[in-house]
Amino acid sequence: MHGIPRRSVSAIRPQRNAGTAARRVPRRLETMHSLPSQPLLKAVLWDMDGTLVDTEPYWIAAERALVESYGGTWSQQQAMQLVGQALLHSAAVLQAAGVRLEAREIVDTLSTQVIEQVRKEVPWRPGARELLDELHQAGIRCALVTMSEGPLAGVVVESLAKPYFEFMVTGDTVTNGKPHPEAYLTAVERLRLDDPSVTVDNCVALEDSIPGATAAIASGVVTVGIPHQVPLPEDPRMITWPTLVGRTAPDLQQLVADRFAAANLLEGAN
Repeated sequence: MHGIPRRSVSAIRPQRNAGTAARRVPRRLETMHSLPSQPLLKAVLWDMDGTLVDTEPYWIAAERALVESYGGTWSQQQAMQLVGQALLHSAAVLQAAGVRLEAREIVDTLSTQVIEQVRKEVPWRPGARELLDELHQAGIRCALVTMSEGPLAGVVVESLAKPYFEFMVTGDTVTNGKPHPEAYLTAVERLRLDDPSVTVDNCVALEDSIPGATAAIASGVVTVGIPHQVPLPEDPRMITWPTLVGRTAPDLQQLVADRFAAANLLEGAN
């Protein structure tokens, strides 16, 4: 895809709050788990790299070029260990591989190269845009929860035909990256600002990586794993789909209904 249309995404730009207190990890309030009268799907929280778009090859190429520029080697196995990780974590791994740059410089170098490639072509994952559009038509809120930083996430979001994402939580707006649950807890709290009835139990996260799925599960949201570059281990707390192709809003609604049915069974047993 060439010539990506440019339109304002000011409404979804990640927000930075001044002060240390504003950057604390959100508390999981009791109300975030309270059971509503109807088990409705309120929001879908999308991972980006590997779930919405297949940018991992862009990242791997940028990593390899950077390591090789310092005389090192970069294997596919090493690259796979960084899938879904926070960028500063990845920078530390690249430093260990011989890259003699500060962590921030590494992140900026990699991000710039990936943005350049995404501007040439956005590699959408199969079924992702179709599901996004159906959720949009159904009035289901969507947010992007990614460890990529704002500039790259913005380029991806700007290339979409409609304002599908209400806001973004990006790697440069949280203190703790995935696999820590902060990014997902932040997204749920943002959703609750406009609708206090939102709970982790009626939000669904879509993830492709182990760090991402770990973060989503730890936050308490309903978690769907769609493995791509790296296999996902079986986990009773995660639903695994092989692809998003053919998946619909009712499919996601059913996952929320199943969550509440299980919760009601547990309550009845106590």
